[in-house]
Amino acid sequence: MSTTTTEDVTASPFTEDEFRERLRELPPSAKLVAKVLEDDAPLSQGQLAESSLLPDRTVRYALNRLEESELVESRYSFTDARKQVYFLTA
Repeated sequence: MSTTTTEDVTASPFTEDEFRERLRELPPSAKLVAKVLEDDAPLSQGQLAESSLLPDRTVRYALNRLEESELVESRYSFTDARKQVYFLTA
């Protein structure tokens, strides 16, 4: 028996233009992480590092910047409660 979980993503507090304007002010690593999340969310920090080919430390920095700008949110994974997964607020 296969179980598929659908991950809920909250509604965006920004319009697309506001989201893009906030993203424009961030470093390239944050833009790349946001792009990866746009295509495949939610992802853990390790999955983001693997998908983006960025070092873990750079991904952590990018996620912190994205969270400060309120462009990314996190929650605990449904499949592994030890990990947090990240998704765009847009």
